[in-house]
Amino acid sequence: MIGVSGRVRVGVVALLASVTIAGCGTDGYQPSGPFRPLPEGAPPQVGPPTSSAPQPGRPAEPGSEGEGGDPNVVASGLEVPTPLVLMADGTAVVGERDTGRLVQVFPDRSPPRELMTVPGLDTTGDGGLLGLAVSPTYAEDGLFYAYVTTPTDNRVVRFPLGGTPNPVFTGIPRGQVHNGGGLVFGVDGDLYVGTGDTGNPALAGAPGSLAGVVLRIDVFGQAVGGTDPVYTRGHRDVTALCQGGDLSLFATDEGSDGPDELNQLVAGHDYRPGGKAPVAEILAEEGGLGGCAIGGDAESGIAFVGALDGERVHVLPLGEQPEDGSTPELPEELLGGQYGRLRTVVLDVEGALWITTSNRDGVGTPGEGDDKVLRILPPNSGQESPL
Repeated sequence: MIGVSGRVRVGVVALLASVTIAGCGTDGYQPSGPFRPLPEGAPPQVGPPTSSAPQPGRPAEPGSEGEGGDPNVVASGLEVPTPLVLMADGTAVVGERDTGRLVQVFPDRSPPRELMTVPGLDTTGDGGLLGLAVSPTYAEDGLFYAYVTTPTDNRVVRFPLGGTPNPVFTGIPRGQVHNGGGLVFGVDGDLYVGTGDTGNPALAGAPGSLAGVVLRIDVFGQAVGGTDPVYTRGHRDVTALCQGGDLSLFATDEGSDGPDELNQLVAGHDYRPGGKAPVAEILAEEGGLGGCAIGGDAESGIAFVGALDGERVHVLPLGEQPEDGSTPELPEELLGGQYGRLRTVVLDVEGALWITTSNRDGVGTPGEGDDKVLRILPPNSGQESPL
């Protein structure tokens, strides 16, 4: 097990991790592949309002005002952006936790584009639109999958842009806290779903419980390879799932007591105390883990982990690191204290990190332009950098 202290040396995506701020170019945006907003079914809509479901707020704004703005900010004026997925054309789709709004964000800081609103959310406590994933056959079906909180449960739904969400997997326990929300398609085409213990740790170890587990299901919501969809159990609040280059799967686990954890998931294992040890533990005051991205593999890569309470992105080594001095020394963290509470972290094909802030979540202190989406490029990207 490793902690978060000390300096680390790794060879995988080293130039990315060594930058704390990097410029984002302002040249014309050139998509690298198709983005297919194929509206089907009903037009974009807002679900019937409940006592706790706010309506969409002000529209998202360009990343910064004028040429002198912050080059790291690609979008601002958002309401608690939580899930973020990357599209084949190089853009991102971001979901607002409390409103259910989906917004397309561009790497060149073009004005974001509102796509639709996911209806029927219950946003009491920490519930709402918590996870988002793109269908592995998106080019053919145009489907998104989302992890959402409803008045009766947490569930996975799927929908085309502009269409009505249909249930894929229902009955996940909901609570005022620890609702989970990690959602990712593995390279194997299976959907991995991270849930929370709803504030009751006993549920994470109870036979047959769907609380405090990671599920492995197919695109229809059926268990893969058997009758039990539970892949791992014993978690507290799986806020994010991410995959390494060697197909290894990792989860952030946020706890209300004790340190937060980054875990490497192994099928059938229990992650309660005394079970499988975490890859890293992060002190509560530096944690509040909300997102993760893996550069490289489980043996020699690095993990980038977003921390709400810690207001930083932790840089954590994975596995054994070379000792021959062949790789540059890396910082322990990125963006410490610069943008407030940092949540989702996603690594794109250019080696850039997409990061969401969460300063309008009722805990943070909103600043001008909050909440924001950041994109941080490595200094070898060929675009202007202040380094």
